[in-house]
Amino acid sequence: QVQLVESGGGLVQAGGSLRLSCAASGRTFSSYQMGWFRQAPGKERDFVAAISLSGGRTNYADSVKGRFTISRDNAKNTVYLQMSSLKPEDTAVYYCAAGYRHFDIISRVREYDYWGQGTQVTVSS
Repeated sequence: QVQLVESGGGLVQAGGSLRLSCAASGRTFSSYQMGWFRQAPGKERDFVAAISLSGGRTNYADSVKGRFTISRDNAKNTVYLQMSSLKPEDTAVYYCAAGYRHFDIISRVREYDYWGQGTQVTVSS
């Protein structure tokens, strides 16, 4: 089973930056499309960003496009989310997810197979 562990969350002032990391177990990391989702209390888990198996293609939610950047390092079994120009509405628990052998960019919760425990990101006004 693939295990995912997020890190890098914390408290940041509006307009600031933060980088999240997700470390994955196993030797087949490159067989998984990776994504980031976020969930605020009482809200649905929403798509944030995704990256293809080799990192050649990416997709972003409109709300974060131009501010967030997803990347991956398959040699390190790690995916990153660089967040800039943060806004209070970005406050949420951020989850890393892995979808096995999805060659199209996927953005729905049900399309992903494995999930991390999440890391809290809080943006103050």
